[in-house]
Amino acid sequence: MKKQIFLAFIALLIALSSCGKRDSGLPNIVLIVADDLGWKDLGFMGSSYYETPNLDLLAGEGMVFLQAYAAAANCAPSRACLMTGMYTTAHGIYTVASSERGDPRTRRLIPATNTDTLDNRFFTLAEALKQAGYTTVNIGKWHLGNDPCSQGMDYNVGGSIWGHPKSYFAPYIQPSLSAPEGEYLTDRLTEEAIAFMRNHHRHPFFLYLPYYAVHTPIQAKAGLEQKYEKKGAVACQDNASYAGMVENLDSCIGRLMEELDVLELSENTLVIFTSDNGGIREISCQDPLRAGKGSYYEGGLRVPLIFRWPGLIENESVSIEPVINLDFYPTLLQITGQESPANLDGLSLWPILGGEDALTERPIFFHFPVYLQAYKKGSDDGRDPLFRTRPGSVIIEGNWKLHYYYEDGGIELYDLNSDPGERKNLASINTIKTAELLAKLEVWLKEEQAPVQFELNPHFDSLFEQELIAEFY
Repeated sequence: MKKQIFLAFIALLIALSSCGKRDSGLPNIVLIVADDLGWKDLGFMGSSYYETPNLDLLAGEGMVFLQAYAAAANCAPSRACLMTGMYTTAHGIYTVASSERGDPRTRRLIPATNTDTLDNRFFTLAEALKQAGYTTVNIGKWHLGNDPCSQGMDYNVGGSIWGHPKSYFAPYIQPSLSAPEGEYLTDRLTEEAIAFMRNHHRHPFFLYLPYYAVHTPIQAKAGLEQKYEKKGAVACQDNASYAGMVENLDSCIGRLMEELDVLELSENTLVIFTSDNGGIREISCQDPLRAGKGSYYEGGLRVPLIFRWPGLIENESVSIEPVINLDFYPTLLQITGQESPANLDGLSLWPILGGEDALTERPIFFHFPVYLQAYKKGSDDGRDPLFRTRPGSVIIEGNWKLHYYYEDGGIELYDLNSDPGERKNLASINTIKTAELLAKLEVWLKEEQAPVQFELNPHFDSLFEQELIAEFY
């Protein structure tokens, strides 16, 4: 019965859209993206250190995805994938700034050229929702170009090419927002979001709220930092200032949800909460997941994910299916009565959210043909102590995950069901699965025309690299 009601509702949306009455019946959409928030940095995801009662409540009112992935392990490429619905190989944004990261004497290859901004030829999620009749707004970190309004946003507050604030306390400098001295950035963006909803609640809106929090610099309000200093560490989560930032973010999201109630919009609003990539391991470990932001091990890619839509998404529901932020675009197109273009790489999640069907099993891919140096050499839990990531590609299918590295042809195969920490490499044991996944990865890379041909780096010094690595063993 629930599925029939759901499908009838979607059919109604499509009918309204086809009649040109797209303002009627369309749900509001609030997409909240935290920055560098780790998979385990929330109460509902298992942390007993961070206190997140509002997000815990939101999780209980909707569906939590336990195996949700960002489409890239750091900021700009993940956001470009979310906004285009396409893999990094399509838009060429692989990292932030230069692809030549780390000491050149430790890079064996010349990495692929990186793209800094999202080309306007891409039809973004914001543009698709604007076409469907939504008022669209970006409040917070854009990171894909200088002006979100050139890529589908009707309004923009605080978004530009800039990737993090100079300070979370005003004057911010970046983002460029006039503010009284000492104002806290996360609070300010929340006030802007509430004001937007009050001003536009009579018309379907897409509120894209990519907070700068909890990206560095790690700066919390004094009272919250002191609270966690007194609380003390829980396992390997012990950064009091970061914990204060997480709790403040949670409080702000609670205020947003309260405002939806006040405006009587909750029943007709889809709320999505996630992070753009994994957390920084040096700040907050994600055990049992390996590594963190910038790594293509699970700690760098898995993110928290909640979908809440009262009456259509069952309370306290949980999915263990592998999903990716590429799936947001086709999902939102479906609920607004639009067909998904053939070039989108994700799948609509409504079969799962409706509570009846599983997704068609599909592989998920990642391509990172560049370098990303360690945050702190020897502490990132990566493949080697010098880099979070060296050029490589990854495929996940079902419970299996395969890494391929271009410098040395290295292959790693993991069973994520039994080994989510990616500690036991099965590539030489399960040779049949290794060959199967490697073949699928090769086909995908060819279809995507992915950059996989690398020139040797003339500055590479094997002896120097070995001496550096030896310091950590």
